[in-house]
Amino acid sequence: MTRPAAAVLSALVVCLSALGARTEPAPDRLTAEIDRWAAFLRTNASKDEEWAQVKQMSEPILARAQSALRDGRRLLALQRLAALEGTLAASAWVQARPAAAGDEAAFEAEWKRMGEALHDRLTAPRGDALAAVTPALVRAVGEAALPQARVYYDASLEYGRNTVPASGLFYLGAAQAAAELVDLSRSLSTPTGKEAPPVRALGVEIEALEGDVLAAYRPPAAIASHRDFITTSAALKEARELDAAGLRYGALLRYLQASLRFAPLRPAVPLDRARTAGRLRELDVQLASGSVDHALGRLFLEIAQEAQAGGTPQDEATAAAIAGDVLPRYFAALAPAKPVPSPSEPRVTVTLVRWPYT
Repeated sequence: MTRPAAAVLSALVVCLSALGARTEPAPDRLTAEIDRWAAFLRTNASKDEEWAQVKQMSEPILARAQSALRDGRRLLALQRLAALEGTLAASAWVQARPAAAGDEAAFEAEWKRMGEALHDRLTAPRGDALAAVTPALVRAVGEAALPQARVYYDASLEYGRNTVPASGLFYLGAAQAAAELVDLSRSLSTPTGKEAPPVRALGVEIEALEGDVLAAYRPPAAIASHRDFITTSAALKEARELDAAGLRYGALLRYLQASLRFAPLRPAVPLDRARTAGRLRELDVQLASGSVDHALGRLFLEIAQEAQAGGTPQDEATAAAIAGDVLPRYFAALAPAKPVPSPSEPRVTVTLVRWPYT
């Protein structure tokens, strides 16, 4: 082969290689994160009793996140990962530090070290800290995690002192996990080409929903469904705190989640599957139209669509609650606030929640 021909062939090979490099798809961060925790669950051979409980609780949730991802419901997959990652990361944190888990002095030394490592994460977050993160749901997930690093960090020391070091270390790991979830939300940010949703303060709506919860908290429901009342109230407490901090997207996410959790506790109504399906189709069109990024609302549409495919009475009730209550609340939260009548008498606020987020 002549030198000119060899040079042409060499250049062609370089061009084809470069073309292949350009067309190679970039790794999907959400898929990688879900796969990472699936591998951790699969390969972690710890015999610790606490880990056995975490694993039993985590496996079905992570499997549902994988299923949502396969079905193209990325928003739902992210929400399920976010709900799970803190517990898994905290468990991994404890297992990686056996000395600190079994000795109070070693635990407190680790607490001080982490105070320095997390220093920038322990200040009160600004309301616009994640303003550049899109879509709206990704921002909401990050905003909901922003204050948690400080809450878990502060809680961990006294919890470790008053129980056992391993328990305090778990909350210390949860603080680190909250910071990592914020970083994950930033890494998942992608342009949408749409306007940010005009989420406003939600104090009035949160208070009204809490009033409904407290009114329903009566026997026998208060006894039979105590855990559901607790999780609903916990979400409302978190929504209120996020709203007060100006983290409006995180507050809206928790407020809507509280509404969905409360749905089974409301008086039962006859289900009309055809009507629910028709309403969800209308909401799908509404969420897809216009110039606003409705990813936060679309999360709940994805939950409803998955529930429709399930077909059980509980699934049908979930879809109906989203169509008739949750998504209407979402759109109302983007509209101007309605006038609030002056309270006629003083009231006492009771929050049904265990410390700090459960």
